[in-house]
Amino acid sequence: MAKVAVLRTSPETVLEDVSRVMHMAGYRDVILPEHETALKINISWHVWYPATSTTPWQLEGVIKTLLDDGYPKEKLYGAHNRTVVVSAREGEIANKHKPVLEKYGIRNVHLYEGEDWVTYEPKAKMLVLDSIFPDGIQIPKRLIGSNIIHLPTMKTHVFTTITGAMKNAFGGLLHEKRHWTHSVIHETLVDLLTIQKEIHPGVFAVTDGTFAGDGPGPRCMVPHVKDMLLASSDQVAIDAIAAKMMGFDPLKLDFIRIAHEKGLGVGDPREIEIEGEDTSSINFHFTGAQNTFASRGQKAIYWGPLKPLEKFLLRTVLTPWSYVASRLYHDVFWYNVIGKGRVKKALATKWGKLFLTY
Repeated sequence: MAKVAVLRTSPETVLEDVSRVMHMAGYRDVILPEHETALKINISWHVWYPATSTTPWQLEGVIKTLLDDGYPKEKLYGAHNRTVVVSAREGEIANKHKPVLEKYGIRNVHLYEGEDWVTYEPKAKMLVLDSIFPDGIQIPKRLIGSNIIHLPTMKTHVFTTITGAMKNAFGGLLHEKRHWTHSVIHETLVDLLTIQKEIHPGVFAVTDGTFAGDGPGPRCMVPHVKDMLLASSDQVAIDAIAAKMMGFDPLKLDFIRIAHEKGLGVGDPREIEIEGEDTSSINFHFTGAQNTFASRGQKAIYWGPLKPLEKFLLRTVLTPWSYVASRLYHDVFWYNVIGKGRVKKALATKWGKLFLTY
């Protein structure tokens, strides 16, 4: 039976609670110290906006736990990847990841800068990736043979309803043209989990739900203080429990259902052992149903009336228009008109005050 550890936490105890939840989930059984371990940091926006990106206390708690348990510092590294609309260089500063890595002397690796990428031929049959990338699936050579610890947050997503540990691999294994897969995103996430099981000696996740986001994620959400931490070595199970806590039926989310059916993990909450907090009555009543102007346009291209123009709009010389449009909408309009007010309120909460101490 799959196991997911869940703890209620506070700013005063969060570092110790990260350690507790990792041990409760049995991380040492899967993350063996003889291998290098990538800490896959999630940056969904290059500004700080609660619930969008890995929190500094989440990252610090995991690093501190590994070092306290005797894992060699030189075998640990923070792993970043970039997208065409989000700057990891700006994001690691705005979200205070870089100072945490520097505090503990942990290598900070940007996978798209000076790192080798290789063509990977999966042993298992792919659902979609081999057809999306017929010239070969390119992945970072560094990740092959490394353990990986995913550091997602609890939030909704305009394409996948919720995003978590499985989606976090999307931002690590694939290059910046990964938006080509958005029209088949659920199958892509299943393919990526299949590849992870082939290349990583150990896979683990610690999900931060201190802030949780509802709405048109991963950016334009309403943040809620929820005080939760989750951990598991089963990427399907941790996403299933997070989805259930947010108010969704996990098996109605295609990426969880398909992964469950393929035996890549357990997506049925009835088959998952919960260690720690009783989650049976937890329901955040998130809907994730809202769209922004930007997400409506994206959905029209991927699944709507503009579908016949997808390749023309997103894979030709016209492509940069979409990047510019996204930056203008999210960074210039939405953040300044709507987001800043929500950030101000979030900074006045207990978790916002902790963020300001980093």
